[in-house]
Amino acid sequence: MRKIAIIGTGYVADYYAASLRSFPDIAVVACYDRNGARLQQFCSHWGLPAVDNLETALGSDAVLVLNLTNPHEHFAVSQAALDAGKHVYSEKPLATTMDEARALHERAAALGLQIGSAPCSVLGQSAQTLRQAIETGAIGRPRLVYAELDDDFISQAPVGRWHSASGAPWPIQDELKVGCTLEHAGYYLTWLMDLFGPIETVVSASAHIGDVAHIVSEAAAPDYSSATLFFESGMVARLTCSIIAPHDHRLRIFGDAGVAEVSRAWDNQAPVRVRKRFVIRRRLVNSPIAPKVKPGAWTAHPFVDRKQAAMNFMLGPAEMLDAIEAGRPCKLGSDFALHLTEVTLAIQNAGRTTGAQTMTTRFKRTAPVRWAGTRTEA
Repeated sequence: MRKIAIIGTGYVADYYAASLRSFPDIAVVACYDRNGARLQQFCSHWGLPAVDNLETALGSDAVLVLNLTNPHEHFAVSQAALDAGKHVYSEKPLATTMDEARALHERAAALGLQIGSAPCSVLGQSAQTLRQAIETGAIGRPRLVYAELDDDFISQAPVGRWHSASGAPWPIQDELKVGCTLEHAGYYLTWLMDLFGPIETVVSASAHIGDVAHIVSEAAAPDYSSATLFFESGMVARLTCSIIAPHDHRLRIFGDAGVAEVSRAWDNQAPVRVRKRFVIRRRLVNSPIAPKVKPGAWTAHPFVDRKQAAMNFMLGPAEMLDAIEAGRPCKLGSDFALHLTEVTLAIQNAGRTTGAQTMTTRFKRTAPVRWAGTRTEA
């Protein structure tokens, strides 16, 4: 049995708890949250053990700590976990500043520990099927990416009615203060980094457009950003995030021979489709029919009950535990997480006049995670 501790039992923790059921070989030995009532509500709902303080949780026999706290607490909690000798998997972002992210990266390396961060949808079947399609030439040579992460006009949504499985309210104030780019850009940035490697230059702009003074008294983060990403491999991508424009989570990769498409970033089983391009008489036509790409057997992994979630949030922690046992770096490890953080912060903090930004971090692109044969589907 592989043992973990959970720090932070708010809204997102319920998604991890639901996903845990698909990995019966992983046991939670301690949960802690500074909100005692929320901690008890969470642990009672899921039948997990609560402890009274952070020190007790970090002093447990857990191998890995899941840091599911408020984003502004990620640095302090992850640092404390590393200092307690624990490997760390953090919810996104790894940290809210590059200084803090670098400090965690350096501390983990000095202690010989692994640290990584969400999102882990890149380890899911859809993302890996997309990689399979690209690498087998389904669209010829890829030339350009359009990625959209728009979530509609959130400030007008009935967020007061949104609660997690154990009753935690959706943290609207945190979402507005942290920002949709820092919260969501990673869902497709990780896919693109896995496909095309490190990003060399970011050209971006961001702005705060909506009126949320009635929701949050502090300054809200940008609620819109758009970036052009230039990869070291030569690939170019455009990524847009907002909580203003109508819901749109499409990813399209345009190649010499067609287009690869995914419509749902947060669904591990979202189909990957390929739309071929051809000429009819004197017209260039993109086929109205886009057949599904059949996932390779190796992409299959435990899926969560779709009544609970469309994404298995435990793929990242499970793969990190596999890596720890095998004595190898994990797929979403420190170099990958640091690069993701740098790119995301460059996009979010761009404002109107920043212009091109050269990235200073890099990571080594790795082979796909081969789930088949290592897990049984839940």
